[in-house]
Amino acid sequence: MTIGDQINQLRRRVEEFASCMESLPSGWFLKPIDAWAPRDVVAHLIGWNRYTITGCEQIRKGETPFYFFDPGEDFSKINATLVQAYASRDKQEILGELTASLQELTQYLHSLDPADWERDTGVTYQGEVITIRSTVDALMGDFVNHQRQIEAWAKGADST
Repeated sequence: MTIGDQINQLRRRVEEFASCMESLPSGWFLKPIDAWAPRDVVAHLIGWNRYTITGCEQIRKGETPFYFFDPGEDFSKINATLVQAYASRDKQEILGELTASLQELTQYLHSLDPADWERDTGVTYQGEVITIRSTVDALMGDFVNHQRQIEAWAKGADST
């Protein structure tokens, strides 16, 4: 897969996720699923789009991205901060912020030297080499996984 293909795939994943959020019935966007509402999921993903830029810059310098030092389980401290930072409860406003954060990220990714994409700069996490490509792959996976979770929840909620 080329760099452009991966960036386009990221864009599609985010757009599919946003479409899923748009399709939620009125009131469900703010309705908690376990600890988080779909709004909270959007908020934390906005932050991860932006954190990915910072993390990729750190990777390029051979530094471990700051978010790997989160003392919480599964980045829980960072995620809680992001849910508060992007606090809008208005669906259109927060989805607009998601679109803006995606645009910032894709512009950044397009600006990179292709040689940086898979360069091993010595950064590892849990025994795995971390590259810009693997970072973007992980972010795409988050969008897909969260979309699946919300779709499953919505399907279950719809049948009750």
